[in-house]
Amino acid sequence: MSTEAIRSAPEERLVNLVVALLATEQGLTKDTILSSVSGYREQGAAGASKDALEKMFERDKDSLRSLGVPIETIGDYADPDDLREARYRVPTSEYSLPVDIDFTPAEIAVLNLASGVWGESSMSASARSGLRKIQALGIEVDAPIIGYAPRISLREPSFAPLQRAIEQGRVVEFDYIKGGSDAAHRRRVQPWALVEYDGRWHVYGFDLLQDAERTFLLSRIPSDVVVTRASFDLSLREGAGEKAIAGLDAVAARQQARLQVEPGTEALLRLHRRALSEDETGCLVPYVDAQVFADELASYGPEVRVIDPPYLAELVASRLRRARDLHAEVGA
Repeated sequence: MSTEAIRSAPEERLVNLVVALLATEQGLTKDTILSSVSGYREQGAAGASKDALEKMFERDKDSLRSLGVPIETIGDYADPDDLREARYRVPTSEYSLPVDIDFTPAEIAVLNLASGVWGESSMSASARSGLRKIQALGIEVDAPIIGYAPRISLREPSFAPLQRAIEQGRVVEFDYIKGGSDAAHRRRVQPWALVEYDGRWHVYGFDLLQDAERTFLLSRIPSDVVVTRASFDLSLREGAGEKAIAGLDAVAARQQARLQVEPGTEALLRLHRRALSEDETGCLVPYVDAQVFADELASYGPEVRVIDPPYLAELVASRLRRARDLHAEVGA
């Protein structure tokens, strides 16, 4: 399989499909979509069968419709029930915002901030390439589409292969470093869900070597994720995300830190929104991973002081001492 096909994430394929279906008034046939829209085109070039591509397209249509995207199916005008040459489109009139919707200045500011995760152009290079191919077929493309190609940067390189493995129902292998340890151990996991919790991504699934359900922090995966040929029952994914979040909530409920935070600082801005309570003794902030939380607290320097628990306070202090010693060595 080509590198481009391997790197094509499912959500990128969905975005490209929406762009293509919005860009045509008369609609696109299934064959045109499978051969022209980025995500399907690369899979076909890599050897995927037409039957597999058609099933992928049907799943994608269902996913988009469940998200509220109004995909319209246009049959033969002489025989509307004949869908062999059906065309698909997203009517812009049904997808656009109603004219009576207004935004306040504060809401506009939030939307501008959110747009920071989107590229400067309205569409990714792959999406633009797909539209050019559609134009080459003699199909007229409407005005440019604005805001359908997200460019979200994920720090953890393990995210994309794990996402593909979840979608395909494949077992994965990777090295993992547990909190408080420097040694990595090999894991063989059925990945059931990717969840974001407290600003960090986790993968939840069944650890085949430990014979137990586990949640892994992606930032603790130092190796490449290997997607194996072994498969698992896709029904195991149902409700897995909710179960993972519930488990992380339970851990956070058992681990709470009392912190004194300097007013008017970045630390206060970030920690205050996560605090359960606040009084003259400080704010109470829950956490899941002591090592990761200590890294965050140490990054604030003198803006934060850990009152309790002592274990967390020592973890933060050790990081600050290490930073001090490294600076001393550089200045020596």
